[in-house]
Amino acid sequence: MKVTLDKKENSQAFLTVEMEPTEVEAELQKAYSRLVKKANVPGFRKGKAPRDVLEGYLGKEALFNDALEHLIPEACENAILEQDIEAFAHPQIEVTQLDPVVFKATVPLKPTVELGDYLNVRVAPQTVEVTEDDTNQTIERLRHSYATWEPVVREVGYGDLVVMDIESHLEDEPFINQKEAQYQVVQDAPTPVPGFAEQLVGMKLDEEKEFPLKFPDDYAKSEVAGKEPDFKVKVTEVKQEQLPELNDEFARQVDAEVETLDSLKEKITTAIRNRAEENAVVEHADKVVKAVTDQAQVEFPPVLVEMEVNRLIDEQLRRWQMTGQDVEHYLSYIGKSEEQLREELRPQAGENVSQSLVLAEVTDVEKVEVGDSEIDAEIENLTTTDAENKDKIKDLFNTPQYRESIRRWLQRQNTVKRLVEIAGAPAGEEK
Repeated sequence: MKVTLDKKENSQAFLTVEMEPTEVEAELQKAYSRLVKKANVPGFRKGKAPRDVLEGYLGKEALFNDALEHLIPEACENAILEQDIEAFAHPQIEVTQLDPVVFKATVPLKPTVELGDYLNVRVAPQTVEVTEDDTNQTIERLRHSYATWEPVVREVGYGDLVVMDIESHLEDEPFINQKEAQYQVVQDAPTPVPGFAEQLVGMKLDEEKEFPLKFPDDYAKSEVAGKEPDFKVKVTEVKQEQLPELNDEFARQVDAEVETLDSLKEKITTAIRNRAEENAVVEHADKVVKAVTDQAQVEFPPVLVEMEVNRLIDEQLRRWQMTGQDVEHYLSYIGKSEEQLREELRPQAGENVSQSLVLAEVTDVEKVEVGDSEIDAEIENLTTTDAENKDKIKDLFNTPQYRESIRRWLQRQNTVKRLVEIAGAPAGEEK
């Protein structure tokens, strides 16, 4: 075969490989030997049909395709070795010509990382402040969650809970049809159609109303975007929210461990502060990693971005599938095609890949190690929440595969901690 290295760029090597006719013929003979053992050719025992008869029975294309399936991967591997290329991942292969057989191979190369002056990166941690307003907003949300709904005889207003009968059609097909449906009238609510809540405001008990509403052209659910359903509603009950009084009794209802409203507020303030401090630590670490990544020079093959896009999509789909929905429903819900979603995720995927490669380089430079005792402690931590199955889970985590996965995760966490340490040192001073 004839191998040409066309170019190297973007962390990829581009090869053109032309096969010799004798190589193709030799593989065609092997394809015949493979296929003749499986084919039931009329008039011949299995494995005994001559090649020309088999080609006539299966078609020359069948033999040719089988030959290429075996020939090209091996030829590509040999071409990579011939050019002394260190492939980082499986190459992409495209057959561009059949007579003679010519294919092009795009070979991903090992990423390269040049760290900048990460030892002088400084990122100030975020100051956490918890105000009285933060606590009061939480208390108010709790009041709403413990509220009761009392029937009233008046016009519907925002915030009310309406019980109603709904009939609707979309393009002469039934759309939403339900008796005794409950609906909280929230201003600018997007469901079931933007503007629906506004149509209910001012209606009275037992009043009927008919109205059309149009979905926005850019509505998330593409199958109804721009369409105009018509509605007929009858209000059968109007309920008003009754909030509990803010007193010690309410506090004890919310939390049996407190005696007074002041104690509840103090406990909520502490919880808000702890949560804010935890979030601040994570956000600060993210800023440090981004700062270190931004000043590094990183090159990697595009295949890594595609792999990360696949991971991000799988992560989203796993959460969606927990609700019992499939991929088509998910894409319909977000109003995007799969390719649109992939394109949207590529910038984030590229950033993730860059950060992972930079952290791996810092791990090597800083010689960040993880000992068996750290892995054991993490396994113990992971199994404390399920006492009943603790031993089984621990046995699973103690397999070589899981221990290695935990080791890599801890190594990344320790590397991030090291960078945070450095970023918190006084200017001009290295930690």
